[in-house]
Amino acid sequence: MGSKTIAVTMGDPAGISPEIIIKALAEGSLSGAPAVVIGCLHTLRRVQALGIVPEVELREIQQVSQAQFTPGVIHVLDEPLADPEALVPGKVQPQAGDLAYRCIKRATDLALAGEVQAIATAPLNKEALHSAGHLYPGHTELLAKLTNTRDYAMVLYTDTLKVIHVTTHIALRKFLDTLNRDRVETVIGMADTFLKRVGFEHPRIAVAGVNPHAGENGLFGDEEIKILTPSIEAMKAKGIDVYGPCAPDTVFLQANEGRYDMVVAMYHDQGHIPLKLLGFHDGVNITAGLPFIRTSADHGTAFDIAWTGTAKSESMGISIELALKLA
Repeated sequence: MGSKTIAVTMGDPAGISPEIIIKALAEGSLSGAPAVVIGCLHTLRRVQALGIVPEVELREIQQVSQAQFTPGVIHVLDEPLADPEALVPGKVQPQAGDLAYRCIKRATDLALAGEVQAIATAPLNKEALHSAGHLYPGHTELLAKLTNTRDYAMVLYTDTLKVIHVTTHIALRKFLDTLNRDRVETVIGMADTFLKRVGFEHPRIAVAGVNPHAGENGLFGDEEIKILTPSIEAMKAKGIDVYGPCAPDTVFLQANEGRYDMVVAMYHDQGHIPLKLLGFHDGVNITAGLPFIRTSADHGTAFDIAWTGTAKSESMGISIELALKLA
């Protein structure tokens, strides 16, 4: 077993997940990568039989230690569906959501046990998870619940723009009531640590204001004055190159132009919405503080083109490479 073995989990098996997993792991740059797939072997073979993925051997193993990483072989820890033939590509189905949840949970257990060092997950379908009775407020919350972890944050990572934010899927007013300096300083510290791990010697970090127009025309709310500003000054005193609070409407554009290496956005809308406006299509999501990486390839249209061979695998490959690097 490789010293940095990672688990690659199947998301919604009725979506693009089986396809992009096989494509990514079969590509030359990742051939022989120390990764095991957690997913339905029958579904993976069913996709392979359509001829839309490269020819590789899908080999079932019973435990991670049995994997012998060689080119042309993908090792699979089988999570069988009750009725795989009933799986309809592109359709929301409870059994698909249940399988996605079981794959995530099994990978989490392996990571906590030290059998794998990181996890790369394919896109999840929120509706499928909900139909199976699994509450899914967001990807990071699901992982944090499974690992009983408090200090985590989501990094949205592309070649040109990196954003770290706490994906708190609650109303802004409720979120503001829970905001405190300890949380802000923890996330800034995570941002600095993460950037150094991926090769930035002197990271430049900006902190977006919490209120929608904080900083525009010099106006700030109580949260910026009483929480963000003293938190930023405290982290500067620790040697971190951090700026802010910055106007959310402009800071993401400035980061995309190269002024900052990462933006810390404490509320999820201020992390996701600007990235979508900037065309965040093919980056990866990384859960700082937990060994999880998620692909975002073609995420918005994934379930309209299920099993057709048109989904990209590049982002899945990037997430696997980053998982190996960060393991």
